[in-house]
Amino acid sequence: MTFYAVLPIVIGLFLAMVLCLELGYRVGRRRIQRDGTAAHEGISSMEASTFALLGLLLGFAFSGALGRFDTRRGLIVQEANAIGTAYLRLDLAPMDDQPELRRLFRDYLDARIRVYATPTDDEATDQSIAAAEGVQRRIWSAAIESARSDASQNVARALIPAINDMIDITTVRTVALHTRMPTAILALLLIAALSSAMTAGYAMAKRQHRSLLHVVLYATSIAMTIYVVLDLEHPRRGLIRLDATEKILEQLRDSIR
Repeated sequence: MTFYAVLPIVIGLFLAMVLCLELGYRVGRRRIQRDGTAAHEGISSMEASTFALLGLLLGFAFSGALGRFDTRRGLIVQEANAIGTAYLRLDLAPMDDQPELRRLFRDYLDARIRVYATPTDDEATDQSIAAAEGVQRRIWSAAIESARSDASQNVARALIPAINDMIDITTVRTVALHTRMPTAILALLLIAALSSAMTAGYAMAKRQHRSLLHVVLYATSIAMTIYVVLDLEHPRRGLIRLDATEKILEQLRDSIR
């Protein structure tokens, strides 16, 4: 699911919940008119189960989305640290090889920053990932060549493992970039929200008149909670973003100019 589908889903959920609350209220009023107070006997346990299920799903969904958000933020820091460590270890390479390696590192940082500079263009992001991988291969080849001419073997012992870590973290970040809440779980969450709205509307039928304030507050609170969950799943496009953390790579690039 893309971020552009989030707002229509949330708005649709809000309207559907209002409709389910109204439908549940009307069904409840008809049952009361037909059966009297017996219409609500024996359903309290089912009402509690429905709301408990919704609360459980919302809790797990929010916790999972927040965990993935924190993971993505931590990976940015890990990548900056890995690149910074590898760059510092360039001092161990032969003097003649250092200028080219440093230039490649600067190009690599520029390429990695461009990967996350186009959050609304998936095609441009994929092209930037491919370009960064090309610079990775050039850095690796240059390091291997430097290791062959390094009599001290410092490049093989210290620099190459650091470059390997720097490359590995990009794979983890790419996987995290495309990791989202499974569609089946989102569908179950929406169904539970609508079921709870129907149940709440039916329970509200005990009143002679429906409470518009409670209808709007209930639908809004559930819809906004689900919006926040989905927004956390898209930290490059929504209101909750990783812009401040991603500036670490820009600061690192500026420090090695």
